[in-house]
Amino acid sequence: MSISLSQAKIAFVGAGSMSEAIFRGLLERKVAHSHNLFVMNRSDQTRLEYLRSEYDVNATSDSVTREAYIREADVVVLCMKPKDVETAFADLQPFLSEKQLLISVIAGLSIAKIEALLQTRMPIVRTMPNTSCTIGLGATGMSFSASVSESLQQLATQIFEAVGIVSIVEETKLEIVTGVSGSGPAYVYYFMEAMIKAAIQGGLSEEDARQLTLQTVLGAAHMVQITQENPAELRRKVTSPNGATQASIEVLDNHQFVEGITRAVFRSAERAKEMGEEIASQHTSVKTV
Repeated sequence: MSISLSQAKIAFVGAGSMSEAIFRGLLERKVAHSHNLFVMNRSDQTRLEYLRSEYDVNATSDSVTREAYIREADVVVLCMKPKDVETAFADLQPFLSEKQLLISVIAGLSIAKIEALLQTRMPIVRTMPNTSCTIGLGATGMSFSASVSESLQQLATQIFEAVGIVSIVEETKLEIVTGVSGSGPAYVYYFMEAMIKAAIQGGLSEEDARQLTLQTVLGAAHMVQITQENPAELRRKVTSPNGATQASIEVLDNHQFVEGITRAVFRSAERAKEMGEEIASQHTSVKTV
């Protein structure tokens, strides 16, 4: 299959925030048309009505219409929650075709397991986006099955470039992508929580604490982006010998700051893999009952 993004019919299975982020990005960048976008869930009519009125996309929970959306799609994007995979895959399997491109946004579920669960050899793209996709500043890791052609790789990349940057990695590296950028926003928010708390304890108002912390994090990220310097080098430039910043860095070192972040990244990666294995094992146990 070779098709342009502007012509592609894309069906989103799952109508949550990630689906919305992706098709909103496609529409805002004017790289896709709303009449080619299909969104579905099992029962939440209020959510579907919102998506229809806000974006003019096709949205349904009706089983017959869902089947038509899936069969007609050039690209099927799996955006359901892990707990819904078993039911959703059972519903999807009869309607999928090897002429379609399947894109998974399900954390931890490998391409091989998707192939086994759906009993398919269709082209599969496995992705790990993050929540910053909702404001067009996402970071997405992406891997391809062997049957994904160069044109389909380009199509998948364009879809996620509408909501941020894309890094193509070997599938074995996708769990570490989960640990770095998938869970990463939470680490930054947690750090900001601590900064705000310390500022308030030091006597600043909650508003001043929040604004100063926000601007500090924003400015630091922009410095790395604009100067293209290594963060370690930028840190050294603001750390005068025997100064206040050096004293604070020493406190972080005493609390094993780097080791804590490293362990968090690897634990996130490990947990993502566990979640994928749990999905596969649940499906196997149901089939053998």
